[in-house]
Amino acid sequence: MMVHASTSDSPIPERNPGMPLDLAWVRAVQANLSAIERRAATIPTRRSVKKDWQAAWLLRAITCIDLTTLSGDDTPGRVQRLCAKARNPVRGDLLEALGVADLGITTAAACVYHRYIETARRALEGSGVSVCAVSTGFPAGLNPFPQKIGEIKASVAAGAQEIDIVITRAHALTGDWQALYDEVCAYREACGDAHLKTILATGELATLRNVGRASLVCMMAGADFIKTSTGKESVNATLPVSLVMVRAIREYRERTGYTIGYKPAGGISSAKQTLAWLALMKDELGVPWTHGELFRFGASSLLGDIERQLEHHVTGRYSASFRHPMA
Repeated sequence: MMVHASTSDSPIPERNPGMPLDLAWVRAVQANLSAIERRAATIPTRRSVKKDWQAAWLLRAITCIDLTTLSGDDTPGRVQRLCAKARNPVRGDLLEALGVADLGITTAAACVYHRYIETARRALEGSGVSVCAVSTGFPAGLNPFPQKIGEIKASVAAGAQEIDIVITRAHALTGDWQALYDEVCAYREACGDAHLKTILATGELATLRNVGRASLVCMMAGADFIKTSTGKESVNATLPVSLVMVRAIREYRERTGYTIGYKPAGGISSAKQTLAWLALMKDELGVPWTHGELFRFGASSLLGDIERQLEHHVTGRYSASFRHPMA
């Protein structure tokens, strides 16, 4: 059995430098809720990916995962296990059976709190898996602003290559786009060479129009990625929200020439869901957005289900989920 699943054959895009805030562009953003929902409902049904093609897409999905642990009871041991799984996300016998053992498949990153950056950095050294840290008072984002900036700088100094920040939701809810722009510009400057992923917490932004406008403002401020959720809100990643955000990415690229990454997070726990999101990215943005350079899943339990589906593809039988732990 052989499936075709390269780890990445897409060029690394030029980093988004941002642009001056264009309030006319931001205020022109509208969102037709019924049309968005109708289009989103077709995404899981427009494509039927089966057999070897499905296995290949699931392997691609693994390379786009930010494997995450963000719990109050995290320990160094848990982070080390997470990183071990990030380095070797699929059992060797399954990779051999699929004919992809030589591809060096890993997840894209491991995402942790600042406290565990050093633990993750040591555990991932030499693997090519990035260390990602959440910052700016994650998940609420209500810490004093100087403290937020200090947290970003401390995480970069500790070795984080990617920083997931949370925006101040009040700026979007009150339409204070200048304040949101200034905030994200400051975060981008504090990140330096580390990539900035801006979490909108879309479940708390009230309307899809706010989601679209906040997406644009964050990109104008220099975000490398826009991300749906912290995973702690009552509503996290959904296909309608994702459609709004990826179309904002497309419009930004058409106007500026710069490519922005996308990261849905929260509530994505099944292999079947990943196929819908990958189809969305391919249809709306193109093949480069099905690679880890421009697309990530923020997830903790997702990897276990993907590995379980891959075992079914190899053996024809479903194994118990506890045989495929995340870490």
